[in-house]
Amino acid sequence: MPRFDDVAGFILAGGASRRMGRDKALLEIAGIPLALRMVNLLMPLVGSVTLVASPQRFAALGIPVVPDDEPGCGPLGGIVTALHITDCDWNLVVGCDMPYLTAPWLEFLVQHALDAQADAVIPESAHHRAEPLCAMYHRRAMPTIRVELGLGIRKVTTGLAGLAVRTLRYDEWKQFDSAGRLFKNMNTPEDYAEAQRELSTNKHG
Repeated sequence: MPRFDDVAGFILAGGASRRMGRDKALLEIAGIPLALRMVNLLMPLVGSVTLVASPQRFAALGIPVVPDDEPGCGPLGGIVTALHITDCDWNLVVGCDMPYLTAPWLEFLVQHALDAQADAVIPESAHHRAEPLCAMYHRRAMPTIRVELGLGIRKVTTGLAGLAVRTLRYDEWKQFDSAGRLFKNMNTPEDYAEAQRELSTNKHG
């Protein structure tokens, strides 16, 4: 697998986890906290990996962590934080709660962004929904998104409306999602139980 040293990776782990009832980023699958599992997935692929979250919550994991620049603004604030601190033009931003992501898919996403003339490269799911929390962002997108935050926008797709976005259509990448759950989030205890069953043997990487 190629390594993209000129791309930075950011994992958003600042959510309140209300539906889960506890911090899902620290829930373990096969003995590894979800946040650390995501770090291990990204590390071989990009030049650096940083969590956007509370440093106090994740100090024990030994992972680089930066606090959210825009606390209380949800994932859109996390994206702005990543683009504000990055040293790289292109940045891979993922939510911590997507346990079915795979290295081959992420490699495909990164490569498409590096070849794109766009501010962001965002895949669409099998249900044709944008997946902005597993996407590539150019750092020049930061001022535009920050303006949207200042206007009170919190929905991620609305906050990205002013960007030049390259959409990765499902038919372009469906070979990476044979099980149909690449972007499935882990939001509830039932989701967690399912992920434990499916991933405890590491058959998904």
